[in-house]
Amino acid sequence: MMDKERLLKTIDEKKGVLLYFQGEHCNVCHALRPKLLDAFARHFPQIESVVVDAASNADIAAHFGVFSIPTAIVFLDGKEFARVGRNLSIPALIDQIKRPYEILTSSS
Repeated sequence: MMDKERLLKTIDEKKGVLLYFQGEHCNVCHALRPKLLDAFARHFPQIESVVVDAASNADIAAHFGVFSIPTAIVFLDGKEFARVGRNLSIPALIDQIKRPYEILTSSS
């Protein structure tokens, strides 16, 4: 896990970043994590995925306004583009990001 400053720098420098906030004792978080990370790796290879344990990184969770888990936040070109929590739908999130991601990465 990275510290807050390094995480903010990563968000600023990468074309895309997925922040996935989870908890150590959250069964939903642990069940959803591999599915979400796999879907992003397949559909959005230029988006870096970062998993954050919300309890042990309370400063990072507070900075991003995360007060419930699981929460996924997608940044495109340094800006927050999507935020979903609790009952997040991976297919819906993929659909929401697909077109902006294609536009963002078409110049690379």
